[in-house]
Amino acid sequence: MRVQVLGTAAGGGLPQWNCGCRECDGARADASRRRRHASLAVEVAPGRVYLVNATPDVAEQLERCPWTRPRGRRSPLAGVILTDAELDHTLGLARLREADELEVMAASAVRRAAGDALGMLAAYVTLRWREPGPLGEDVTATLEPISDKRPRYAEHMNGEGWVSALRLTAGGRSLLYAPAMGVWPDGFGEDADVVFVDGTFYHEDEPQRLGISQRGATGMGHLPVEATRARLAALSARCFYIHLNNTNPLNDPAGRLHTGLGVEVATEGMVLEL
Repeated sequence: MRVQVLGTAAGGGLPQWNCGCRECDGARADASRRRRHASLAVEVAPGRVYLVNATPDVAEQLERCPWTRPRGRRSPLAGVILTDAELDHTLGLARLREADELEVMAASAVRRAAGDALGMLAAYVTLRWREPGPLGEDVTATLEPISDKRPRYAEHMNGEGWVSALRLTAGGRSLLYAPAMGVWPDGFGEDADVVFVDGTFYHEDEPQRLGISQRGATGMGHLPVEATRARLAALSARCFYIHLNNTNPLNDPAGRLHTGLGVEVATEGMVLEL
């Protein structure tokens, strides 16, 4: 199994269309600083690839990954795995409507909410929803619930497991992917070889200080980097931050490689093999 990072940004990307902050203007002036919405491509066998979350950038992301390019009218894309029902992780399903059918794996609450919200796609493509499981020979996907924070459009809905970490296992090794993480579960990442963790905000008061929200980072469902970097540094796994908001100072080129404790910031196009 090999994994390519397709995007590293939180909702809105970098630059965000309605923001003129230092980081967004820096990305407008220097294309190398741009970030697309957080997503992974997972090749489980030659010609068989799964996306982890389907973002608004999905068409461009598929073009930028050599494993996901079609031959004729045949695409290697076998399906999509959703870690939550947020819009920046599900809207890309609408851009995949040219498929005859598409397998989508998610927790039950996410399947219900995203399935209802994207009901219009039934006129274009058959979405076959199921729980995660085997993806190919010796490759398995499982979801580990993290919190029950619902997306805004689904606040009226019941259910559990709204936000999960995805564990991919292959050949006795494992990768843990948690782009949204409002709590730190006991034992998180201790048995993984590679860990991707929510890097939306660097500081707890970042959303309030910059006028994004009246709530702090944790109240918005995202543990800040300052609260997780020491925990990540203590793990034996190779650790990366992903899902960076446009306000996060780690977007600055000087902070791209590490956070000060050896935890790396994921870069778009990077490839890992397990």
